[in-house]
Amino acid sequence: MAASGPFDTLTAALGGLFVAHCLASVARFGVPDALDDTPRTAHELADITGVDPEALGRVLRLLAAHGVFAAGDDGFAHTGASRMLRSDHPRSWRDFVATFGTERTARQLGYFDYSLQTGLPATNKLNPDGFFAILQSDPEAGRVFDAAMVSKARIQVAGVLAAYDFSDRGTIADIGGGQGHLLRAVLDTAERTRGILFDLPPVIERAAAIASDRLTLRAGDFFRDPLPVCDTYLLMDVIHDWDVERATAILTAVRKAAPPHARLLLVESVIPDDPGPDWSKAMDIMMLIHTGGRQRTYGEHESLLRTCGFRLERAVATTSDVSILEAACARPGVLSG
Repeated sequence: MAASGPFDTLTAALGGLFVAHCLASVARFGVPDALDDTPRTAHELADITGVDPEALGRVLRLLAAHGVFAAGDDGFAHTGASRMLRSDHPRSWRDFVATFGTERTARQLGYFDYSLQTGLPATNKLNPDGFFAILQSDPEAGRVFDAAMVSKARIQVAGVLAAYDFSDRGTIADIGGGQGHLLRAVLDTAERTRGILFDLPPVIERAAAIASDRLTLRAGDFFRDPLPVCDTYLLMDVIHDWDVERATAILTAVRKAAPPHARLLLVESVIPDDPGPDWSKAMDIMMLIHTGGRQRTYGEHESLLRTCGFRLERAVATTSDVSILEAACARPGVLSG
């Protein structure tokens, strides 16, 4: 039932906390994998996944009320949403959703007031050097994060490839591209292109197996090391990790390396001007807590890019939660800031 008054609005918002916890937990315990095309009872699913049957039934009842699973006389069945939590789904979101239920995420949320009071990431209370230092110092945290980003990227990559023609983009540098999932997909669809994957040394070391005649790996730190000279610069979900000062530093480094004809493609969620609910607004709070970064509106992206020597030309919508913000190098003399 839709919220109809102030009390309903508040209870619906507060209830979302528990829906999210239930969603993350069933993903972590593999409940969607235990359910095939035949409905199963909570007891049957509990036997397979090793959880308490009564508790699972209550969890599934809540999720079914929100369209994740369907409740019927024969038990619980899949919906389109719950199938996306299966590990064998071609666009599985299981690993991404599961990270919302980790102990580390819970500890970060416990320091939310710190973020609200200071504007700094709650992660700093766990490690003063920040979120990415945790990933580098804790191999298991790094593994979980990598799996989550691969999971998150499945839908985004498909949306990007369907929305943008990379066939004439020349040599493409994927800056901060992780394991190269987007870049590899681009090279598979645009046979005349070549790619350079640029990321931190430990990340590049883990990606060693993907190197090929068309895909070069280059280790470095975009805050300190020069970036490759290319025709196209591709950054997916990178700028949102950082505050204005450091986002400016990254984009300025790209502009310094970019020849005059180069194009910049930022793949990011864009906060709409519409004041209504939107996933990007929730992600904005996640970035505040994790890294101190932020999601941005079109106007904020435009201003940031102008300051760094780029001219934002268009935003290409995709079928996922991201848009492709395409920018050209601004002429000398039009830089601001």
